[in-house]
Amino acid sequence: MSQDQWRIEVDRLSCAGTGLCLGTANGRMRLDAGRARPVDEVIGPDESMLDAAETCPMEAITVRDATTGEVLAPSH
Repeated sequence: MSQDQWRIEVDRLSCAGTGLCLGTANGRMRLDAGRARPVDEVIGPDESMLDAAETCPMEAITVRDATTGEVLAPSH
């Protein structure tokens, strides 16, 4: 079993609160005061979180390797 962990970060100043990430990464994100926030900041690998980071219209979500800090999404 993989021990990989991902860190989910949201730039709350950039977030427009569209809620697109809530539908893309069901159960992983929530709205707090009209802005996205991860339910858990550190998670096991979940492709839906990569999709949420890639499809965020404001590019407010960053997924990193929790050990190395390498940005996994969004790709630039």
